[in-house]
Amino acid sequence: MLSVSRLFPLLAIAVSVLAWYEPAPLLSWGDAIVPLLMLVMFCMGLTLRWQDFRRVWNKPKPLALGVVLQFSVMPLLAWVLANLLQLPNELAIGLMLVGACAGGTASNVITYLAGGDVALSVSMTLLSTLWGVVLTPYLVWFYAGAHVEVAPLAMLATLAQIVLLPILVGLLVSRFLPQLRQVLQRYLADLASAVILFIIAIIVALNAEEVATLALPVIAAVALHNILGLAIGYGVARWSGQTKVEARTIAIEVGMQNSGLGVALAMKYYSPLAALPGALFSIWHNLSGSALASYWQWRTRHQIATQLSDSQSTATPKTYE
Repeated sequence: MLSVSRLFPLLAIAVSVLAWYEPAPLLSWGDAIVPLLMLVMFCMGLTLRWQDFRRVWNKPKPLALGVVLQFSVMPLLAWVLANLLQLPNELAIGLMLVGACAGGTASNVITYLAGGDVALSVSMTLLSTLWGVVLTPYLVWFYAGAHVEVAPLAMLATLAQIVLLPILVGLLVSRFLPQLRQVLQRYLADLASAVILFIIAIIVALNAEEVATLALPVIAAVALHNILGLAIGYGVARWSGQTKVEARTIAIEVGMQNSGLGVALAMKYYSPLAALPGALFSIWHNLSGSALASYWQWRTRHQIATQLSDSQSTATPKTYE
């Protein structure tokens, strides 16, 4: 069945083109980005249960590895790429904000499509989101504090408001109003996807003139940031002894950032131009993630078919006298 979440990559391109071509209707929606992002986090909270926290303790190694890679590889890559490609300060801080954020909620959908461990993905998203309340403002200060003004305590309060509060409300609704959660469950993925699409459209509209004059280094920085994050996440996970399924999950979680949060922080503390890398990342990482999930799906089906073929060819046929 066709749905917003399944068609997300194509719809992200479509709304971006429409917002760039006709930005005027969306220009007054800039202040709505933070509330819209809180709605996405609330949807995420509704999909979780208190028991999901137990996975943090029941399977600590892949969880810990994913979170460590999330907050070490991605901010460092953002800093290196911003310097190598000599991005202007506002675009550099936008890329670093994306790199310092936790894993994005879209990673859970991509993990499912890729045949990864969905429960592990949700747990990593949750854990990195909680750690991000402390680590995101610190990492932005560490990597960019010498170049731009950063207010870690204020950003900490903003992250708590945007992330923790709506997730907690979603958890409480899920716990005490299970009937409501059950009714909403089938619509949550499409609702969250639609809201993210709206956020992308607003950011593109606010940056329509800048998008029209985008330089290749900005696009290259966003694409390389995501691709290298996926590759390093998978490679380190396999090197450390994780299964292929766990490695896929960790790779997707590391490479797919909560770029919507990066956009919200950029808009609140800097400028629409600083939000541009996050908006581009929102489009790109869903496209690359969907492509990677399709490849891994094909690989899995191909391996299963090969194993079935080999087992059938080596089986000894029965004979009857």
